[in-house]
Amino acid sequence: MDFRTKLSQRIGMYDINEILRLTHDSESRKQELYDLVIGEDQAIGYHATWIFTHFSSQDNEWLYNKQDQLIDEVLACKHGGKRRVMLNLLYRQPFPNPPRVDFLDFCLERMMSGEELPGVKSLCMKIAYELCRPIPELMQELKTMLAMMEGDLVPSIQAVRKNILKAMQRGKSLQKY
Repeated sequence: MDFRTKLSQRIGMYDINEILRLTHDSESRKQELYDLVIGEDQAIGYHATWIFTHFSSQDNEWLYNKQDQLIDEVLACKHGGKRRVMLNLLYRQPFPNPPRVDFLDFCLERMMSGEELPGVKSLCMKIAYELCRPIPELMQELKTMLAMMEGDLVPSIQAVRKNILKAMQRGKSLQKY
């Protein structure tokens, strides 16, 4: 199967399952799909990224060593849907301590943005929490920012904010990889 051709059109769960089957035991096919994620074509990259979100936890570990490249891609991404799906991929990974400062700044900025998509905003909030957790000074800064967000929030953002504040009190992670 030619992934580029397949992903240049609409895809459904049948297509996704077929690609998952083809990539499951093949490093080279995973790499071929990943190359489309970071390629020039945003629509094909969005579809390829979406397929990676369907990877099993075991197959998802293949992406762990690609974290810096995925972060670079999300920082430069102009396609809102692709940005959301890439953030979802990153959220399924363990984060280094200390965090990448440019990525933390990106997440803090986007979670406060009035123009960002709610899906991107909520993922940025969750990622910012995970990045700040090991560093008390950053946790205090995040808590202040979350307090500033109180007000007219869409229900999904209110729920994420509430869950983060609860997790902060318990000192627990929200991630499950």
